[in-house]
Amino acid sequence: MTSTAIDNDDEWLNEDQPSAAVPQAQRPWRLLVVDDEPDIHAVTRLALSRVTFKGRGIEMLSAYTGAEGYAMLSTEPDIALVLLDVVMETEDAGLRLARRIREELHNNLVRVVLRTGQPGQAPEQQVIVDFDINDYKAKTELTTQKLFTTVITSLRAYEGLVTIDANRRGLHRILEASSNLYQISSLQELASGVLTQVGAILSFGAEGVLCVMRNDTAGAQHVPMVMAATGASTHLEEHAVLPADHPWAGIIGQTFRERKNHFTDEADVLFIEAAHGHQFAVAFSPPWPLGDVERSLLTVFCDRIAAAFDNLHMFGQLRTTQEATVVALADLAESRDATTGGHVRRVSRLTDAIARELKAANKFADETTSTFMSFVGIASILHDVGKVATPDAVLLKPGRHTPEERKIMEEHATIGETVLRRASHLVEGESTLSLGAQISGGHHEHFDGNGYPRGLKGHAIPLAARIVAVVDVFDALLHSRPYKEAWPLDKVLAYLHERRGTQFDPDVLDAMQAFLDKEKPDWLIGQGH
Repeated sequence: MTSTAIDNDDEWLNEDQPSAAVPQAQRPWRLLVVDDEPDIHAVTRLALSRVTFKGRGIEMLSAYTGAEGYAMLSTEPDIALVLLDVVMETEDAGLRLARRIREELHNNLVRVVLRTGQPGQAPEQQVIVDFDINDYKAKTELTTQKLFTTVITSLRAYEGLVTIDANRRGLHRILEASSNLYQISSLQELASGVLTQVGAILSFGAEGVLCVMRNDTAGAQHVPMVMAATGASTHLEEHAVLPADHPWAGIIGQTFRERKNHFTDEADVLFIEAAHGHQFAVAFSPPWPLGDVERSLLTVFCDRIAAAFDNLHMFGQLRTTQEATVVALADLAESRDATTGGHVRRVSRLTDAIARELKAANKFADETTSTFMSFVGIASILHDVGKVATPDAVLLKPGRHTPEERKIMEEHATIGETVLRRASHLVEGESTLSLGAQISGGHHEHFDGNGYPRGLKGHAIPLAARIVAVVDVFDALLHSRPYKEAWPLDKVLAYLHERRGTQFDPDVLDAMQAFLDKEKPDWLIGQGH
């Protein structure tokens, strides 16, 4: 194995895989003879011509100088053993090459055996101590039997080191893959991520399909449901149930029944069982049979995948609980005004839709983090939570507010922000509460700086607040309130666009218009529009 193969993380397990996709376990061991005597090459080739180890023969490569040996080790992969002469183009050419193998090529796997016809030129004790070699032999003592013994012991040592190195690299890949999986927030994303990471761990682009075991509509039996697919199976994502005539349906079904991994000529299928009861199968078709190392690594990865599914399930439960709590707080704020029923839920859904449109249009790329996208909709529900402190006489007044009443009404923005900001300090990082504080305190600010409570302007107003500023007014005008009748949609949109760049962020207005151009859902507009 050369330094190129060692340093290339994309080929850590199957370096320089031949086009015929021959498994490593069936390829011959590669041995390099570096010696300036052609007879030595001929004799060595003859002596090892019938030698096999673990069912694999020996492929012998030849170099006649230290420089040629270095060039070959730099370009040829998987050389397991170097039989190295000491005296070639210079008296210490072999010793120089031995040092360059370790220090310049950083190849610590290849076994290096010195063979010298002039032992006095390179004393054994000094060479063994000063150079990272694995054996030292005088050519006169290296009979066919001893050569056989030296080669076999070297290959066995090399195989062990390669296995250790492959496991180390594979475990590193698993840790990286697991880290990516723990950052995913939906089951479909996690399913796709698992397929991607399996291909990465094995260093090939596997065709795969991830299935989750769920009850069918009748509840009578379990059927595999396609969650994600890659390669030629991508079309399966359009189907809820794995087709019974799919080539892998049989082995996937057997995997679920027997609750264990299966590695067959047809397909390799991993069985994963999460603690919350769901069962998953990852099926893929590698271009060569997997070896013991790959299978062991995939078994370890299955445990990590199961933990990721459990983590996602727990995250979902926590998020559902959090959303229920937030909705309860919002309902408390709305409970004194029966005419605003459904307002906060519509605001939440439209806020989510606008955020997605902004992201698709590459607007506010630095701000629309995954956390922002996950929480901004539910956080928008808290935009009017400060109104719990507003007196009924002001909050429910049907006519215009006096200047004093308007001042009291405007205090709800600061009250809500203060309460939510204090609570958000209990949560590390961006959260529903921190975004809710931004929205509560900023959704009455105007893009031109003429809003309240601080008179913020432009992008100094938090993105979440700029979105809700549009959504809140849109929904309030579109539906009846104690002080007004519902407006028709075209009048609402005209009102908003008249205030483009003054009260409202133009990019947010464009994103909402893009959403409305695609769909006008009943939950948003209502049947009467």
